[in-house]
Amino acid sequence: MQLFFAIIKFDYLQRTRSYPFLITLCAALAIAYTFVPAPNASYSTIRIAGYVGYNNAAWFGYVTAIMSSVFLSLVGFYLVNNSIKTAIKTKVGQVVAAAPISNFRYLASKMASNFLVLGTLLLTVLLMSIILFFVYNDGYPFDFIQFLKPYALIPLPALFFVSVLAVVFEVFLGKYSILQNIVYFFLFAALLVSTPKNELQFAFDVFGSKIVMHEMEETVQGILQTEENIDLSIGYVIGNAENNQKFHFNGIDFSTNFILSRLLWLLFGTGIVVIIAPFFHRFDTKEKLGLKKQLNNVKPQKQLKDIVLSKLPKTVSNYTIIPLIKTELLLLARKGKKWLWLLNGVGMVLLAVLPLQIAHQFVLPMLWFLQVGRLSDLTTKEIDNNAHYFTFTAYRPIRRALFSQLTAGILLVLFLASPLLIRMAFTANLATLSTLVLAGLFIVVFAGFAGIITKGKKLFELLFFMLTYASLNGLYFADYYGSLPHGSFYLQLLVGIVLLFGGGSFLIRKYHLKTM
Repeated sequence: MQLFFAIIKFDYLQRTRSYPFLITLCAALAIAYTFVPAPNASYSTIRIAGYVGYNNAAWFGYVTAIMSSVFLSLVGFYLVNNSIKTAIKTKVGQVVAAAPISNFRYLASKMASNFLVLGTLLLTVLLMSIILFFVYNDGYPFDFIQFLKPYALIPLPALFFVSVLAVVFEVFLGKYSILQNIVYFFLFAALLVSTPKNELQFAFDVFGSKIVMHEMEETVQGILQTEENIDLSIGYVIGNAENNQKFHFNGIDFSTNFILSRLLWLLFGTGIVVIIAPFFHRFDTKEKLGLKKQLNNVKPQKQLKDIVLSKLPKTVSNYTIIPLIKTELLLLARKGKKWLWLLNGVGMVLLAVLPLQIAHQFVLPMLWFLQVGRLSDLTTKEIDNNAHYFTFTAYRPIRRALFSQLTAGILLVLFLASPLLIRMAFTANLATLSTLVLAGLFIVVFAGFAGIITKGKKLFELLFFMLTYASLNGLYFADYYGSLPHGSFYLQLLVGIVLLFGGGSFLIRKYHLKTM
């Protein structure tokens, strides 16, 4: 057991001291600040038929718990789904493989460390919510139980199950990070859109939010004296906030069955780890097995003749950037499984044949999200493969190497969006066409900037997932590709962001070259 707890402690400290975690922590604090709108805010997060609750302890506790459950489940997977991969990369896995610890205990330690990392973020959100209560409350007394109860029953089991899913995906899809990202994206969306209507179905809601929303809806139905379905929205709804009416929400007396169902989610997650433990490779990946067989089958060659140096062709220096861009394009195209290009082809066809608005607003962001695995290590693959000593000492590494990487990424995303770009050109919609091109530039320079400042790909994967999900839900501020109506200021802002990320990438890489 001592080794079990030592692995948990080491893994937790390693992650919480990383740049992606610190940036995610700051992002969680900033987003938690918006979970309950200020009294004069122009948006709402939970609204039922034009009603929102008074800012008492129950409303604060339940609203922030629901939003935390959804938000941290959304980003948490991308933050913690690399623990086993990190052990392989740092060679710690070989030490663990020789240690007296079973597969189940090792996977359970990873699950526990995942949960502690996500729990740290949740604790931060809870503390932020308590502080905001004293700032926004309408004169209601502070009741800590009204804060603690929803957090214990709603987000905690959800985050535990996300921690389990991260381990499961690493065991079975450890080599295919892009597939992990895509599968979880659709799984999360499917779990979120389910609409249970009775107590038995509420037990299958992994996020634990549906029962609270149902109780809020019934409260408003009682005020309106109607049994008909009413509008209920969860998320950031912009506008009409000044017309919201208030109602008293005093929390929920959770039934015993619901409490047991939340405990069963914990047991179910632990049971999954027990089931998958025999399938864990225990760091015996056998990646070089095929290469060894090939080397054993190589027949001895005849002795080479003497080499006459004078007859060898003379080397010709070529300082053009075209070969580098071609190489980067080939690396991007060959990355990942070949069948992913089939999905890309389907996406490009849909961009060409679907109605313009649907293709622009829904198909394009999904198609670009499929490239997250290719773009996430655009500027970090040299470090991952220990080739940065060569790359950083080459001729003009910033003007040639970094520029070729960003150029290749831009050409890739614009090629994928080319059917939509052509349609926009034929409709003479130059403003939207310019926005699409800038959106492609934004994605690539954002990926490059995030990789350079963190020397890893997790931050971009996490933030790009959040951005894609928010844009697909029609959030105005997340619409980086211009599918919603915007003014001229939006285009100027996008240009400024592209220049900021692009210039920052070159400056930070220049600093790294001077200090390495």
